[in-house]
Amino acid sequence: MLKLYEHPLSAYVMKVKIALNEKGLAFEAAIPEGLANGTAGGAFVAASPRAEIPALVDDGFEVFDSTIILEYLEDKWPAPALLPATPAERARVRMIEDVMDTHYEPNNWGTMEVIRARRATGTLGDQMVAYGRQRVDQLQQWLDGQLGDRQWFNGDGFGWGDLSVVPVVARSLLAYGYPIATPRLAAWFDRARARPSVSPVVDQMKAAYDALPDLSQLVADGRIVRQYRDHRLEWMLASGGLAVVQDGMARGTIRFSRVPE
Repeated sequence: MLKLYEHPLSAYVMKVKIALNEKGLAFEAAIPEGLANGTAGGAFVAASPRAEIPALVDDGFEVFDSTIILEYLEDKWPAPALLPATPAERARVRMIEDVMDTHYEPNNWGTMEVIRARRATGTLGDQMVAYGRQRVDQLQQWLDGQLGDRQWFNGDGFGWGDLSVVPVVARSLLAYGYPIATPRLAAWFDRARARPSVSPVVDQMKAAYDALPDLSQLVADGRIVRQYRDHRLEWMLASGGLAVVQDGMARGTIRFSRVPE
């Protein structure tokens, strides 16, 4: 059986789980020990050298990075197809995925760093949350244009483009209460969430978010060391959170990418 190293809050994990469900592939899910404080090791790090989720193990073959995992699943189990038929349409939905991964997701991540981990409070905290909210609104307007008159981002059927959008929109709506910006996008989300491949994954995310402990205390105690990298680090700086990064570095409560060994 396939093994997926995961955490239900991760949008990158969610899109892989939806893809596995769409293809009818059974898998064993495991949350790696030490993920929250950067001390993960063992079989998980052997599968994911940067110690990042998701990672997939298929009969001893290890794949990391959500996009590479999706490509692997599509190559090995081509039916039902998640990518559209033509090269142009495939490129279109892959570009949607890239925007979700690199532009939308960091707003969800940064918002949680402020409102739940309380890395910034007062005027700065309000400023950072407002920055994320504004960006989410702008991105949802862009998504509305990408959806257009289609039933699905993929076209006639649910697929790669849709499973890339669902996790991030679900997080901003269900965790942070940000309403979906347009009626057309809201109707799409309702259709997507009703799918058997999607509904349990979104429900798991919401349950995990609602069950979170006091993250601010865990950060203060040094029991959570969150990874700041790439687009998430850019978000922190662009939202005005340079002092947050500097404070986290000084206190050892943030980390950067692990170097593969």
